[in-house]
Amino acid sequence: MASIDGNNVTNTASNTNVNNDHMPASAYTVKEAPLGTARHVRIVGIGAGASGINMVRTLRLQLRDNFEHVVYEKNSGVGGTWHENRYPGCRCDIPSHNYQFSWRPNHTWSNFFSPAEEINAYLGRICDDENMRDSVIKTEHEVLGAHWDEAQGCWLLSVANLRTGEQFSDYANFLIDASGILNNWKWPDLPGLHGFKGDLVHSARWSSDFDYKDKTVAVIGNGSSGVQIVPAIYPQVKKLVHVVRTPTWILPPRVQIFAMGPAAEMINNIELDDDENFTPEQVARFQSDPAFYRSFVKTIEKETNSNFPIMIKNSQEQAIASGQVRQYMSAMLDADERLCKALIPDYALGCRRMTPAPMYLQTLTQPNVQVVAEGIRCILPHGLELASGEVVEVDAIVCATGFDVSFCPRFPLVGRNGNLQHLWRDKLPQAYMSCAVPGLPNYFTFLGPNAPIGHGSVFTLAEHIATYIAGIIRKCQTEGIKAIVPSQAAVDDYSEHISTFMPRTAWASSCSSWYKSSGNGIVTALHPGSRIHFFHMLETFRGEDFEYVYEADGSGAVSRRNRFHYLGNGFSTKELDPDGDPTWYLDNAALAASTADSRKATTRIKAQL
Repeated sequence: MASIDGNNVTNTASNTNVNNDHMPASAYTVKEAPLGTARHVRIVGIGAGASGINMVRTLRLQLRDNFEHVVYEKNSGVGGTWHENRYPGCRCDIPSHNYQFSWRPNHTWSNFFSPAEEINAYLGRICDDENMRDSVIKTEHEVLGAHWDEAQGCWLLSVANLRTGEQFSDYANFLIDASGILNNWKWPDLPGLHGFKGDLVHSARWSSDFDYKDKTVAVIGNGSSGVQIVPAIYPQVKKLVHVVRTPTWILPPRVQIFAMGPAAEMINNIELDDDENFTPEQVARFQSDPAFYRSFVKTIEKETNSNFPIMIKNSQEQAIASGQVRQYMSAMLDADERLCKALIPDYALGCRRMTPAPMYLQTLTQPNVQVVAEGIRCILPHGLELASGEVVEVDAIVCATGFDVSFCPRFPLVGRNGNLQHLWRDKLPQAYMSCAVPGLPNYFTFLGPNAPIGHGSVFTLAEHIATYIAGIIRKCQTEGIKAIVPSQAAVDDYSEHISTFMPRTAWASSCSSWYKSSGNGIVTALHPGSRIHFFHMLETFRGEDFEYVYEADGSGAVSRRNRFHYLGNGFSTKELDPDGDPTWYLDNAALAASTADSRKATTRIKAQL
């Protein structure tokens, strides 16, 4: 304590008798552990598709120790979407070398756009090589319900072993939902559907016993599955009846698009056959020339990421692209007036998912293909009754009619505010940066409301989201945080930004799309910005947007919850770790980054002066 009298400064601290022994008693005690000590946590994941598999590796890298992780997967194998979808022609519409994990490059993709079996095999190899199957992933196990227990600070789970029929209880300090949005398939709501006497299949549950050869087959739906099935089965059927409810944008072959843009030089150096398969020589070069391989991957990634300006409504890029795609579709349909009217949209390009579909449009011009552009009144035992009353007899019906995309959980998920199933049925699904939900502490999800699911490769998205989630769990594990949840105020503000931004995009235009919440047309499935915008957003954890419950120190008759209890006994794990580097801050990389930042700051200051 100091007193100031003119120019004289007198320090009176030495005259003050402070006796800590006589301070008021406190229930708080110092934690007898160094800063950085991680408490043990149990993490339960749901789903072993791309997101769930990547999460296993990310947790191993970022948490390193003192955690256990189990993943429950309802299917008999790993792979998620690529395990479930086995219909003819099923493949990814993202370039193969960009539809992979950055940490696990595959140099031997067979085609520019990988078939489903190849992607599923890629994911399976990762699980084998990384020892995930036996140690973490439990297939044929389904989570039936989850209930947040506030007192214990954990999720209480009900799980079914689908092999044995046994149900058992489990718990999780953190629950990570990687079940995905495009896996809860549904039949179309058509009267008489299950009274059909012929073969009835759904694209997401394709039966290996389904023989469509020399039959009259109806394919209902022209989404991403329908436009792949039609050209794939056409050569072997007697007649194909394709029911198109809504026109959809079909893009020219992506390789041709890339060859006309900034990636042209690279594409012209890639050897492909007429079916866009990589030649053996090209695969060999990918394997032997890592610099060329990396340049190819980065070039295609950059080109794929550059599409966002097309999504801006009324932009020049939107107008140019719309005109080009319209011309392409008309040419592929032989300028047939009826087909062009039924297939070429009058809504904004991108309002529905834009789909490259080789040979789809050409198939529709064939003489034994009937395109039905009206609704179906009902399904009869041996065919379809159209809205006009016309009856079309068929031997088989393929429903390429999609999934339940309501974001409502498939099981009761009961948090502080009740069951999310009911909450999101009654009002608009909202999440914090697509991966956390108010009222659901210690719960994280992949590709929740307003994720960039239509922006590009889900593999790279999964990596960024997993890193973000793991960082939060690490924070809780080492800072004494028992429960963490985004505040409702933060989510309200984030949702306000989304709803204000979306009208400037093509996604919010007038069309029927699974991107939107049914009934009100509000875009709930896409991120309000580019793919890079999403990555940038997740780089920084905004702690101010979250609410915390801290662990009690557990001492004395009355325990305290002190946010700084984690500071511990004055030492740091960084100095006590025998395998660590206690002078990490002198690393060349850190020093170089610091020097670069200093130079940039100096340059800015000089510019201002």
